[in-house]
Amino acid sequence: MLHHCIVQLPYEACGLLSGKDWRATTLWTMDNVEKSPISFAMDTKQIEAVFGEMKKKGEELIGIYHSHPTAPPYPSHLDIAYAAYPDAAYIIVSLSGKSPEIGCFRIQNRQVTVWPWQTVIT
Repeated sequence: MLHHCIVQLPYEACGLLSGKDWRATTLWTMDNVEKSPISFAMDTKQIEAVFGEMKKKGEELIGIYHSHPTAPPYPSHLDIAYAAYPDAAYIIVSLSGKSPEIGCFRIQNRQVTVWPWQTVIT
């Protein structure tokens, strides 16, 4: 995820995470069709294809990630307005400092809640 965000600079990167039982096991890099440093949008056909692959693997959407090349790891007003999956984790990778920072949130009814997360490498 970090690598994808870094190589997409100066634009925002975006992608999906899938798995089971709230454990993400698969990362799906997506194209930011907006090619913008301040916003992102995923292609609906690419989303449909990835959701089909998730189903084949017996996985479900766990999270949606994107980067903020110049902003902190907190949802922007656009991130909040367009949050369409209330049960998913929203992960934001900020690349604005010397080291990447990651924030994880739940966005439901335009309300942002910090969501705890951890990295487990198996």
